[in-house]
Amino acid sequence: MDWYAHGGIRDASTTGDYGAVVRQARRIAGVTQDELAKRTELSQSAVSRLESSGAGDYSMKNLAATADVLGLPRDLVGLAAARSTEGDSPVDRRAFLAAGAAAAATPIAAPSFAAPAPAPGDDTSRAAALRQVTASYRRLDASLASCELTDVVQQHLRLIRSLVHQAPERRRQALASAGSEAASFAGWLAWDMGDYGSARRWYGSSIKAAGTSGDTLLTAYQTGSLASFEADTGAPHQAMRLVMSARSQLGSGAPPLAAAWLASIEAIAHATEGDRAASDRALRACERHAARIEGRVAPWPWIFRFDGQKIAAARVTCAARLSTTRRVRVSESDIATALNSAHDKQRALLHIDVASGHLGAGDVDSAFHIAAHALSEGVRLRSGKIVDRARRLRSTYTAAHRPAEVRAFDTVLHSSSYLQDF
Repeated sequence: MDWYAHGGIRDASTTGDYGAVVRQARRIAGVTQDELAKRTELSQSAVSRLESSGAGDYSMKNLAATADVLGLPRDLVGLAAARSTEGDSPVDRRAFLAAGAAAAATPIAAPSFAAPAPAPGDDTSRAAALRQVTASYRRLDASLASCELTDVVQQHLRLIRSLVHQAPERRRQALASAGSEAASFAGWLAWDMGDYGSARRWYGSSIKAAGTSGDTLLTAYQTGSLASFEADTGAPHQAMRLVMSARSQLGSGAPPLAAAWLASIEAIAHATEGDRAASDRALRACERHAARIEGRVAPWPWIFRFDGQKIAAARVTCAARLSTTRRVRVSESDIATALNSAHDKQRALLHIDVASGHLGAGDVDSAFHIAAHALSEGVRLRSGKIVDRARRLRSTYTAAHRPAEVRAFDTVLHSSSYLQDF
């Protein structure tokens, strides 16, 4: 992997936050702190301290050990390059990372849904393999242009449909669930490319396939995914209707992670409407549900995690939506936590939300300086979603005078040729 091309790692390295570099690289590699600790002969607590050290002091020995195991160039953690005789062999390191990636691709399932291992070649086994493929593509989406993934995902969907049609009626449910997950991801890619009509169509297909699968949890998730899309693209009433539908499907026994995620979507929908009180209530509900997640095995395998970073991101996005009608402050802590994401596209979108907050507060230079950086990432990743969000931000600044930062932003926006690559 080209670690230098990863925006989050590059930014963290530039600011001297080498712990964030290690944390993001570890997550991309799909290994846990415990696994990294064993491989580097450090304790898990030492790895945890290293990852949370910010721009403070670091043990050069520990930095070198973690960088070498993860395959990070040492200069990204502030060290000189290692001699070829030092550390692990490339073969050992590749084996370690491959094992971690394989573990990361394994779907998470709650014990209550556990079943005997399926016989090789049956439809349950096929569905599990197909879901792993979809999960792997989702991980690639963090740092690849959607247009580079969409063709292979479409082929993946055609394969699933073929298998569904070949399977006996009584055995189609498991394959339908795999098809639902793949269709939802196709919707996500279309959304990122700015093709909103296709995104709605794919999300609708994912909900229909989830219903065929008989998996209520999956159906609720796909309904919530469409709600998230509608909230983001300016249809808050439709988003709220879908959130309520997802909740009714889950009933009173909704997993805390699902409840927290749906509450975050509700908060953003209310903020898009300009209803600050309702948005704040939904954010508080999100925090309460999230507090119940820790220590539980999550039967909600389609969201990798819902933690403080996700809550902070929801706060930042809500503040950005509300800043169009009033001045809304968001804490520096929330901003820092929200931006601590290994997902390049999500981080760029959050930077634009932060820029919206600055613009709402009258700080034009900071707003467009931050937004220009995010827009450059959007162009690099050929993300119509990021570019459209940047255009919306620009449309809210109507003053005749264009400071230097605004002119620089406009240059990037107007010279963008990203659509030619779709």
